[in-house]
Amino acid sequence: MQTSKLPSILSFVGFTLLPLFSTSLLSYYLLKYESTISTFGLLEWLVLSLFLTLGATIALCPPTFLAIVFGYFIGFKAIPYLLIINFGAIFLIYVFYKILDFKWIEGYFEKNKKIKNLLKNIKADELKIIFFAKLSPILPFALTNLTFAVSGAKLRNILIGGFGGMLPRTLLAVYTGSQAKQIRTLIQNPNEGLFSKILVLLLIIVSVWGITHYFRKAVKM
Repeated sequence: MQTSKLPSILSFVGFTLLPLFSTSLLSYYLLKYESTISTFGLLEWLVLSLFLTLGATIALCPPTFLAIVFGYFIGFKAIPYLLIINFGAIFLIYVFYKILDFKWIEGYFEKNKKIKNLLKNIKADELKIIFFAKLSPILPFALTNLTFAVSGAKLRNILIGGFGGMLPRTLLAVYTGSQAKQIRTLIQNPNEGLFSKILVLLLIIVSVWGITHYFRKAVKM
């Protein structure tokens, strides 16, 4: 196996296969312990949120999936807990990148001049790019956070852009969860309603437009 392919393989496994497996596992326990979870109080939800923050940090718990589930159980009361999960995971990924050895990722970018130059040029509009990336309900949460950390983006911009981008999709996910009658149906088809499908599509379109616009601008620099 070529060494140059290793980062791509690790990224695919870590940010694609791992979340799929962990989401399936979480879904199993949600179905099994739904009645117990429905009795949770403020303290239980807080402890669970702190635990899931670690899961979201290492790509085990996609925040959008968690927002749907939290919305199902406690409706819009879930927002403070979801903010803890999102901001906590963003901060931890940034800190882990700074203190742990991620030279293999940096080495991969150093060898690819196009990516290196692109990351360098997007700094002028990094806040806007972060916003549009976080707006997308389909881009892997942990991967985007790690990418921004590697690119040298300021933590302040990652947090502000992340908040602005994640808020609309999180509110939509919570709303979707709160409207569900059964957890099984919600897990199998989280965007069953036409309204939810339209909003998800709009978020994707706006996100793709924004990212494409500012990436093209960066390439021309």
